Amino acid sequence: MAATSPLYNQLKDAEPFFLLAGPNVIESEEHILRMAKHIKHIATKVGLPLVFKSSFDKSNRTSSKSFRGPGIAEGLKILEKVKVAYDLPIVTDVHESIQCEEVGKVADIIQIPAFLCRQTDLLVAAAQTGKIINIKKGQFCAPSVMNNSAEKIRLAGNPNVMVCERGTMFGYNDLIVDPRNFEWMREANCPVVADITHALQQPAGKKLEGGGVASGGLRELIPCIARTAVAVGVDGIFMEVHDDPLSAPVDGPTQWPLRHLEELLEEIIAIARVTKGKQRFQIDLTPFRD
Repeated sequence: MAATSPLYNQLKDAEPFFLLAGPNVIESEEHILRMAKHIKHIATKVGLPLVFKSSFDKSNRTSSKSFRGPGIAEGLKILEKVKVAYDLPIVTDVHESIQCEEVGKVADIIQIPAFLCRQTDLLVAAAQTGKIINIKKGQFCAPSVMNNSAEKIRLAGNPNVMVCERGTMFGYNDLIVDPRNFEWMREANCPVVADITHALQQPAGKKLEGGGVASGGLRELIPCIARTAVAVGVDGIFMEVHDDPLSAPVDGPTQWPLRHLEELLEEIIAIARVTKGKQRFQIDLTPFRD
């Protein structure tokens, strides 16, 4: 098996945690470059290692009419410009095995969407790029499934893997975050990331005028999930950030406003610095004696 990459080691050792952040989807080159500039400034100011996130294609949208992004060719060109202009590592997602090689030429982290977290061919193709692989836990999966998904990456010769909690289905149109999963997912023996924005989606929970549905969300609870995750002791925070969430073409209800990013990060950094969540509590079950 190959050695772990310098970026992987940096993120794994980050204190109190690392940050994967950016707008959900590439809307335009100008918008992405502007967002990268502001998010990098904030991350640097608060002292967090940043990997910039955005998607070139949202192929798993609820509706066929939803905005998907510029596509792989144009999207990767734009992400490459972000990487060069702001000296930032990049994380973006893939949906098909055939995309992995091309995406691996630009992305430092390849993200596996939650719906695809068990797809062996996709996991192996992503692993073979040698890039860091961030696997989102399926909304339908127990945390133990992530052990197997992470192992598929390692068996393909790539030790650079992390797993990400993004909520569990609770009925038809809601997700819940079980804080126990942050602990149980450590059994995958790799960094654990909390997606504090997608975890508050309400899938297909918003009816559209003229028929059809779209995903809603509970943006106001993002701080609640963020506080919980860092108190438990996750290694990384994933969050989608937008300068105008009400106008965002995709997942607007669960993107965090850029104007409040610094304030929220400062708060959860303070929590993370005082918690002992990354240390397993040593429980002594011998009889207590006076």
